[in-house]
Amino acid sequence: MKSFHQFLLVPFALTLIMWGCQAPEDQNQSLKNQEQDIMNLYNTPIPEKILTPDAVETRIGTLHFFDGLPTDETTQKVYDNLDFMRGVESFLNGIPATSIEGLRLGQEEAGASKSNQVVIFDDLMDSNPLFLTGNTSTVYASAFLNLQENGPTVVEVPAGSGPGTVNDAFFRFVVDMGAPGPDRGQGGKYLILPPDYSEEVPEGYFVARSTSYVNWIILRGFLVDGKTDVSSAMYRNGLKIYPLRDRDNPPAMEFINGSKQVFNTIHANNYDFYGELNEVIQREPVSLIDPELRGLFAAIGIEKGQPFAPDDRMKSILEDAVAVGNATARAIAFQTREKEALLYENSHWETGFIGGSYEWLKNEGNGGRFLDARTRFFYVATVNTPAMVLKMVGKGSQYALAARDAEGRYLDGSKNYTLNIPANAPAKDFWSVVLYDPQTRSELQTSQALPSVSSQRTPLVENEDGSVTLYFGPTNHAPEDKQANWLQTVPDKGWFVLFRLYGPLQPWFDKTWKPGEFILVDK
Repeated sequence: MKSFHQFLLVPFALTLIMWGCQAPEDQNQSLKNQEQDIMNLYNTPIPEKILTPDAVETRIGTLHFFDGLPTDETTQKVYDNLDFMRGVESFLNGIPATSIEGLRLGQEEAGASKSNQVVIFDDLMDSNPLFLTGNTSTVYASAFLNLQENGPTVVEVPAGSGPGTVNDAFFRFVVDMGAPGPDRGQGGKYLILPPDYSEEVPEGYFVARSTSYVNWIILRGFLVDGKTDVSSAMYRNGLKIYPLRDRDNPPAMEFINGSKQVFNTIHANNYDFYGELNEVIQREPVSLIDPELRGLFAAIGIEKGQPFAPDDRMKSILEDAVAVGNATARAIAFQTREKEALLYENSHWETGFIGGSYEWLKNEGNGGRFLDARTRFFYVATVNTPAMVLKMVGKGSQYALAARDAEGRYLDGSKNYTLNIPANAPAKDFWSVVLYDPQTRSELQTSQALPSVSSQRTPLVENEDGSVTLYFGPTNHAPEDKQANWLQTVPDKGWFVLFRLYGPLQPWFDKTWKPGEFILVDK
């Protein structure tokens, strides 16, 4: 004798078969009939909006139910989709952590694995290292702290240092150093405390407490007479990093010249990304990120104290998720839908920093975390500091990004372009244009080791009105008397630029001065 449920399932199965044979308009009518049949099963009126039909069309296919109960096939389908969505979101939200981790791994690849080992770019950052949108105009000094191993750590910053920043393992701001820091460029001793430090804090230091054990220090020194010697010597002779416990006998500093070296500081865009993220979660205190984000990562198997060992099904889903996550990050970075990214009307110059908050809060927090703004920034750039959002006339730096020509087409390395920089560029110190590779988001690798021009170190030739015309293309198409104004591109390869102003002046902020657009020469 058949059970009551068997009697119910037979017509249900027939319904599924018949459903697939119906035209769309018939399916719609069937849905209405189903809804009416469902309504007839109740003693009181039931709001239609709370009911689930037996078949629901979605972007992942038709979902089937028996009186609101998902079939086995539908259950598997939606769980696969749920794991996929969480894999994508883990990629987009985990980029700040993996970007710092990529920098740390790259630093080790360059030979610096201890806090007293500093990678310094004595000869500027050329295109050999893979480093997110690094500049070619300042002397970088880069170091990593390990507060879990070394405890509270002292950083002695020399007088004359340019902008410097400490960021935690999730790329959050810890403290500024040098010109924008509390030492105001006069130099001083900073004490960086671990998140779990509870002992007495000694006097005589600029004190900052980090939320993580791993912290990145990045300092920048300016050129003097177009040369790196002064800043290089300033850091090599004056920068000191040591555990507080060793203050009476600090270890000797080691400096490694990163210029012309080949090493990678960029996080993975494939399945390895999740391994990099897991490394951060396992190493750092559980308090590094909030429970909501911890729950997101744990949902795909990344949880502190637990092995990250997805089965074949989950690994396959994550491989798909990271591909879609990476594509999404690239769309957010290079095809943003945020109107506030545009610096000017009828222009393709954009700001890389959207939202006006180094904490990535939207509309002063009313919009919560500005997730796409955070993803956009950390997918193409590094360093997080309040100085990015401050209007500091004559101090610091400002940036503009362009990846398209005046007609809105991606910049193509096979073609020739010009760019006009109007006279009186509003920079107290200097301005520069650097070319980048959209694949690596690092300096474009060409026969020019430094793929850039700078009003400080490049012998640029001005036009009669004081403006500067720059030329871009695979071969030098600049006029004979303006050969120095040419920047090389790579055929069949895209590129984008960052325009930087060091010591930006008022006309930049009020937008009474703006750079020209990229003009395609050979259409």
